[in-house]
Amino acid sequence: MIDSTRYPHLSRIATPADLRQFPETDLPAIAAELRGHLIDTVAQVGGHFGAGLGVIELTVALHYLYDTPEDRIVWDVGHQTYPHKILTGRRDSIHTVKQKDGVAPFPKRDESPFDTFGVGHSSTSISAALGMAVAAQRLGQERQVVAVIGDGAMTAGMVYEALNHAGGMEPEPDMLVVLNDNRMSISENVGGLTKMLGRLSGSRTLNALREGGKKLLGDKHGGPARFVRRWEEHWKGMFVPSTLFEQMGFHYTGPIDGHDLPALVATLKTLKGLKGPQLLHIITTKGKGYELAEGDQIQYHAVGPFDPSVGVVAKPGPAKPTYTQVFGDWLCDMAAADTRLMGITPAMREGSGLVRFSQEYPERYFDVAIAEQHAVTLAAGMACEGAKPVVAIYSTFLQRGYDQLIHDVALQDLDVLFAIDRAGLVGPDGATHAGSFDLSFLRCIPNMVVMAPADENECRRLLTTGFQHEGPAAVRYPRGTGPGVPLEAGLEPLPIGQADVRRRGRSLAILSFGTLLPVAETIGRALDLTVVNMRFVKPLDAELLRELSRHHEGFVTLEDNAVEGGAGSAVAEFFAAEGITTAMLQLGLPDAFLDHASREQLLEQCGLDIDGVQAAILKRWPQLQPTATQQVASA
Repeated sequence: MIDSTRYPHLSRIATPADLRQFPETDLPAIAAELRGHLIDTVAQVGGHFGAGLGVIELTVALHYLYDTPEDRIVWDVGHQTYPHKILTGRRDSIHTVKQKDGVAPFPKRDESPFDTFGVGHSSTSISAALGMAVAAQRLGQERQVVAVIGDGAMTAGMVYEALNHAGGMEPEPDMLVVLNDNRMSISENVGGLTKMLGRLSGSRTLNALREGGKKLLGDKHGGPARFVRRWEEHWKGMFVPSTLFEQMGFHYTGPIDGHDLPALVATLKTLKGLKGPQLLHIITTKGKGYELAEGDQIQYHAVGPFDPSVGVVAKPGPAKPTYTQVFGDWLCDMAAADTRLMGITPAMREGSGLVRFSQEYPERYFDVAIAEQHAVTLAAGMACEGAKPVVAIYSTFLQRGYDQLIHDVALQDLDVLFAIDRAGLVGPDGATHAGSFDLSFLRCIPNMVVMAPADENECRRLLTTGFQHEGPAAVRYPRGTGPGVPLEAGLEPLPIGQADVRRRGRSLAILSFGTLLPVAETIGRALDLTVVNMRFVKPLDAELLRELSRHHEGFVTLEDNAVEGGAGSAVAEFFAAEGITTAMLQLGLPDAFLDHASREQLLEQCGLDIDGVQAAILKRWPQLQPTATQQVASA
């Protein structure tokens, strides 16, 4: 339970209805307590940090003024919602965030009625809020709808699709978009929009004219004030290259200080009573109120447990490199060997391992901001002119560029390599970030080569394989470290479509795709089974599969991907086409979205740990039950 002596206001707020019982003069104190509680909690358990600190005042103001959950608040980039969760019934359980059966790290509809729309990917809030506003309007329901967008999410194309739609509708939808402008995503925001907003928010002259004019002209309904409002856009045009939001049909207000709670409440009160699409531009600081987080916003985007009085202390890195580090080092090595290499990321420089590359090869590094579709087609354009683009992207984010992957890259058989990080189970970030489907959605695309390395060195070699292949290719690898296989210094490819037989056994063959190979090898030793590291999902090693089918009574496929349409399905389809009727057991992720937990807990839950896989095999082929002697020997 929360300490009522330390948090005298917050301890009395279980829901926003309680918040609304306080006088407005108490809101700054409530915000201060909320910020302190967030710092203490994340320091204890880890989690997303800086973004939440930046929206403390906004969160308090919105829940104070709007009748939530009847009024809808749609949050974008869900890592800024920890304060929202604290105020909406999860104050005493927020310490379980990202843990199995604990609070979800992002808004989740089935967790709370206050989480009006599930979020994991960015830039969805305006579309969703518009849908809610239109539905309420058409159904005669009186409610307010607010979309809160920030942390770089304004760079994605669907934001402008939604703005364009909302601004041109008749009748006009009643909705408010709050642009939380903190100049940051996970890294610094990039691109022309960032520059434009910076010029707008930094224009002291414009803000002085606006605020001074309000005092001078008095009554906003009077003639002089109405006249000046008609000229306000002309004033903006003196300082801003484009009055983008006004031209798209939104009434623009701002920029205002998003940490000035009284001013924020006063502005929101005014906007709450206005009809039609409104956009409020607020300026905030990511990490606000914790000096170390304000000073190093990248480091404090997400943190592990730490001492708030000291801050995050760098710990020795893992003895084994992560797959992300393996990719980052390979990228620099390959860039040194081939000047045609171009590195592209949609705003995931740190997460995808491109920091070193961005420093050593800045002229060949392209951060396109949160714009996955553009990233893929940008790569296609580069490939048309003889460059060798490498798109570094999370599995779950590649889903957003799927049409471009098919239509712009694969259909034209262009030479683009996709380095797919966070494939398979990612653990604490939950279903929105799990790369559960990439093998399924990649292998059905003509011209694609799809690879799943089993260890760090194989990842490096398969990246080289994909880069040297003339055509589209993808290498998918998980979050975290591998088994610790030493890395070769060279850039040697592997033969495309060639698997690796790790051991020969009896009765069954386990075909392992990717990093579950150690599980397969352990079980192979225990049950004396053949174990194959398949490496390639497309093309399969057809010759080896034909040979194995002549000497084995069954096959087990093992993958960290959805069973439906995955690598096991590829093997089953191959056997069906060949007329091979050997029995099969396909093991992988179930037909379900998996909640947040550690990777180890999720593997156990899915039956993909050693005990689960062995139990599944013995259930299908009970005659393989090992003797006590075999069990001792395998151990």
